[in-house]
Amino acid sequence: MSKVGETTLVLDLSALAHNYHYLRSKIKPETKFLGVVKAFAYGSDMVVIAKKLEQLGAYYLAVAYENEGVLLRNTGIKLPILVLHPLASNFEGLIKYNLEPSIYSKNILTQFLAEASSKQLDAYPIHIKFNTGLNRLGFSESDLDFISDEIKENRNVKVVSTFSHLAASEDANEREFSLNQIAAFKKLSGALNQKLGYAPMRHMLNTSGIINYPEAQFEMVRSGIGLYGYGNEAAVDASLQPVATLKTIISQIHHIGPNESVGYNRAFSSQELKKTATLPIGHADGIGRQYGKGKGIVTIHGKKAPIIGNVCMDMIMVDITGIDCKEGDEVLVFGPDKSAESFAEGANTISYEILTAISQRVKREVKEG
Repeated sequence: MSKVGETTLVLDLSALAHNYHYLRSKIKPETKFLGVVKAFAYGSDMVVIAKKLEQLGAYYLAVAYENEGVLLRNTGIKLPILVLHPLASNFEGLIKYNLEPSIYSKNILTQFLAEASSKQLDAYPIHIKFNTGLNRLGFSESDLDFISDEIKENRNVKVVSTFSHLAASEDANEREFSLNQIAAFKKLSGALNQKLGYAPMRHMLNTSGIINYPEAQFEMVRSGIGLYGYGNEAAVDASLQPVATLKTIISQIHHIGPNESVGYNRAFSSQELKKTATLPIGHADGIGRQYGKGKGIVTIHGKKAPIIGNVCMDMIMVDITGIDCKEGDEVLVFGPDKSAESFAEGANTISYEILTAISQRVKREVKEG
């Protein structure tokens, strides 16, 4: 790892390729692969990741909102892009940039059909989202006739996929629930196919679903967190490679005497001689205040240095007592040798949160291997 002079998020595209090929090895060769790049590609770099996935052979990309898809189009991404949570106010831009909406409610369907009609679109691709138990977004069985009546003879749109989302695919204790979701989706998608008179492709599996329920891969699978190196269980994590490494440097070292305090509100008070290091990273960079007071731990020369006191906006202070280091030395927050999942566990949260929280002001560095 090269020497850093500032807080940097290093993105290893060879790790991304490894994860993509690993996940593909779990599905049939003919099954299509959708890469989820929402939230700046899980806090990394949406454009860099999308271009690499395009190169690797992904069939689709997915984002959460229209503006994320617009960013990808403006940087030359040609792959089909599914917008998972479109809003009616964004339909005009969505169509302008050839983005494909997830249609999840009567209201959204009615409004999108009106927009498609006003623009005289021809067989514009849409995706029908079914709610099979997550109870977040999606149509229910009682909506089937409404969907069919609105779409079947409508030449402005064409359903290119139906999909749903598993609620607990990583949890073996919820296997029965997941199997019931899969059965419900088969029933709903099959019924809609009959009503429409054609069969859109189907997709339901997320990363954990690819690993645990390959029999339900249908025509396409979706992966988000797995592409970035995390599989929601230790056995899978061992086969994946974290794409992002967050590192920083020591700005200043202090020697703290007994009864001295560190940081805002004197949240840390020393009972003995301590050596502390101040690092140029804080809650404005994604290291939230929940990691303060020893709950977050960084690594310096292979040794653990807990965060002490409160996390500041632009800085954290760590205990380096007993660590041989100097100002300017590199500090690892998370990466292949100390995963984002293990860093997040200290604050009782998950890898998704720390990864997606990394601020856009943090420098990104891309390497191929």
